[in-house]
Amino acid sequence: MKYIKSQMNQLIRENKELHTRLKALKVEHGLEKNNAMKALYHSEVAAGGKYQLAYQALDKPKG
Repeated sequence: MKYIKSQMNQLIRENKELHTRLKALKVEHGLEKNNAMKALYHSEVAAGGKYQLAYQALDKPKG
């Protein structure tokens, strides 16, 4: 599984908790949005994270 910015954006838009965590990471660590999104991906999505299945579901073709 690899980081795809557009998928991560969509996952964050669809999940209020992730959106809140993204904002907190930006403020707490002084990160730019892209770096905060990557950090969030590695902590909450990758390697069996809480949102891994939701992220993978975004990758499936529709139709």
